[in-house]
Amino acid sequence: MQTLPSYLTKGPYMNTSYYQFRSIVGLIILTSTLAALTGCNSVSPTMYSDSHSTVKSVASTTSTLPAIQNNDLGDNVSADKFSTNKVSADYATADYDKRAQGYDWVGVMVRADGDQIDIKVRSRSDIKKPTCHFDGKATLMGQDTAHGTIFQAKVNGSTAFFQFKDDKLIIDSPDKYALNYFCSGGGSLAGEYKKLAAGLEI
Repeated sequence: MQTLPSYLTKGPYMNTSYYQFRSIVGLIILTSTLAALTGCNSVSPTMYSDSHSTVKSVASTTSTLPAIQNNDLGDNVSADKFSTNKVSADYATADYDKRAQGYDWVGVMVRADGDQIDIKVRSRSDIKKPTCHFDGKATLMGQDTAHGTIFQAKVNGSTAFFQFKDDKLIIDSPDKYALNYFCSGGGSLAGEYKKLAAGLEI
């Protein structure tokens, strides 16, 4: 058997090699750990839209969705104690005010229908092909001071939430792509709509 010379097995050479070996092993373990942790990060999908088209998606209701889904809305009221007429109105995106300048807009017509609300989504159609179109009904889920009044509906295999608070309507869903189905050009029903003083001009 061939043996290493004594100057390689004793003295500073042995100590240097040992510490280098430990450093390399430590570096490999650290790199593996970081790679595993980095792979766990979730990535949010990017939504594309034209500069002035359809609805700009908002994240304002994302934080409230767990509370809504768990029916943790504080002092909830049942449908028989709530008048759906309170939310009956027309709502539209911010660009509705600039429609005379040719801006695209999306509007939502909400009407009482017994203990439900009837929802119709329409978009500008006088100068271009409409970008969003939806017809559906939603049922009261609950209301409280913090969240306003929440309705829900089954939409394209998912659940959509319609939140009415402070003269605004916010449409959201845990599955954003379910709301994209009803709009063209990368748009979505998800977003914020403000209550109109007069009826929607289609």
